[in-house]
Amino acid sequence: MAVEVVMPKLGMAMKEGTVSLWSKEVGDPVEKGEAIASINSEKIEMDIESPAEGTILNIAVQEGQGVPPGTVICYIGNPNEKIMIDEPVAKENEQEIPEHEKLKTTESPILPRGERVMITPVARKMAQAANLDIEKIQGTGPSGRITKDDVQKAMKPDLKPENKEESIFVQAHSLDKAQEIPVNGMRKIIATRMQNSLQTSAQLTLTMKADITDLIILQKQATEILQKHESSKLTITDFVAKAVVLSLKEHPKMNSAYVDDKIHLFEPIHLGVAVALEKGLVVPVIRNAEACTLRQLADKGKELAKRARDSQLPSENMQGSTFTISNLGAFGVEHFTPILNTPETGILGIGSAFDTPLYIGDELERRTILPLSLTFDHRVLDGAPASAFLQTIKRYLEEPLTVIL
Repeated sequence: MAVEVVMPKLGMAMKEGTVSLWSKEVGDPVEKGEAIASINSEKIEMDIESPAEGTILNIAVQEGQGVPPGTVICYIGNPNEKIMIDEPVAKENEQEIPEHEKLKTTESPILPRGERVMITPVARKMAQAANLDIEKIQGTGPSGRITKDDVQKAMKPDLKPENKEESIFVQAHSLDKAQEIPVNGMRKIIATRMQNSLQTSAQLTLTMKADITDLIILQKQATEILQKHESSKLTITDFVAKAVVLSLKEHPKMNSAYVDDKIHLFEPIHLGVAVALEKGLVVPVIRNAEACTLRQLADKGKELAKRARDSQLPSENMQGSTFTISNLGAFGVEHFTPILNTPETGILGIGSAFDTPLYIGDELERRTILPLSLTFDHRVLDGAPASAFLQTIKRYLEEPLTVIL
């Protein structure tokens, strides 16, 4: 009997999961525990493993399609085994299958691997209707798979872009020689959210520099003490995180969100800390950060970051942040313009610290400077209160004992 592979529930709040990539196709043999597809929800992406040994009989959910948890995404069984499908899942933006053409029982043909052309079911049907030879169509999908767009391009080879700017770009570049990378999975989620962020908020960025010379001395002393007790060290980012939390308590309007033409002020501080992954960016959330000591804040941040890198972070741990920090200092970036994690009011960018000579009174000293970039929603507050918030962060960093007292 065929085994059903279902869309897993990646978190309590998950309402939909998307198949970002199939690494197997109909007819392929699979081993138990072998990765057969990648799925994503919110900013989580993970591999789906085969629950049994057998052959892929049917793929019910296509790449890029979102379905609720528990939905059957494919069937695994013996070659040529008949399977019962209650109701085919129609891919978004594709034609509905007429009722008289819907089959309750399907038998998946198994082709020799040498004769198989990688093509989506809809693309194959379109190619057959247009009498196109699929072996002559250049596929641009994952692993060279032929997609609906590839078939449409083959049907209308002289089709020109309607957008004038795109048309000029096409004329200036040979797109046939360009490498095409499909935007899907986590990258597509990030692209959509970043674009929506800029379109739905009035963003402005302020920059400031903090003298963290004394902070570095304190950080090194704390690290030496913690290492004696086999504890993890405190980083500059940990001190910045604590400074941000203290500053948000003094400037509560920055700990807010603009939703439905209303400013929602939050009492608890749920701090989001951006973590870079190989496939994109996630923002784990330290909940009730205002109740955490510096060390607790550091330990929670490191634990969440580790789970995110290991793809073990539930979606509920990446939701509900009220303010976010993002650190690009490790890449040598000084000032940059972080994009709001909407509907939050603010996000702080941390740059790369550098040494420079500064006058302290009448004496010229070597000091360490940390660049800070604050992006805020101008609909919630103006430049003066935003500057005051950034100035408060600077004060805490330049008087580091106030961060731990």
